[in-house]
Parts: sequence; structure tokens; C-alpha cells
Amino acid sequence: MLAGEHSERESSLPPLARVAAVLICMALLVSTCAGAESVADIYKTRCAPCHGDKGAGDTMIGKNLKLRSLASAEVQDQSDQQLDAIINHGKGKMPAYDRKLSRDQIAAIVRYIRSLKK
Repeated sequence: MLAGEHSERESSLPPLARVAAVLICMALLVSTCAGAESVADIYKTRCAPCHGDKGAGDTMIGKNLKLRSLASAEVQDQSDQQLDAIINHGKGKMPAYDRKLSRDQIAAIVRYIRSLKK
């Protein structure tokens, strides 16, 4: 997408939701992870603003972006490598975390996502 262009999904979001999404993404980009931070802390600061505390996508942003539950079969059926790639490189509106989280932290997030399986 070129600068100034917007996707249909992006333009269908209410203005307040777009502003909230941008602000949360900016906060996530600015914050840093300490090496001793637990996976629960990393998930809470990096993932929960959009995916929700239990991964259900039930936050305002998650609902507006129509995020599926991280416990859903569609997410859980993906390989660890696929989930790792999504976290590393981002997907859609989700930012890339390859420069914000260590390999070990990303692997811990993948394990955390696996723990959400119903």
C-alpha cells in the first residue's frame, strides 16, 4: 500500500477506533522489554491491548479489527513456525516484534498462545 492509501478495513473503522489503534501501536513501539520480564508481562503489555487478557480479541480494538480468538482452531492449527513468523514480522495491522522482543521472548509468547487452547 502506498503512503496515503487506506485499506477498506482501515477506512471502515470508526474514527475513534482508528485513533485508539494508532495510539496503542505507538505505545507498544516506544515501550521496551526487560530481559527478566515474564511471558505474562510481555503478553499483557504487547498483546493484550488488542487480543485481550485471555486472547479472545474482545477489546475495542480487537472487535473493530475482527480478531479471532487465539484459542480458536484456526489459530491453534497453525504451526509454531507460522505463529513465530506472524509475531516476528507482523500481519495486517499487527506490528512486527522482531526488533522489540528477543527470540526467546517470542518463543515464550508462542507457548503462551498454545496454553490458551480450549
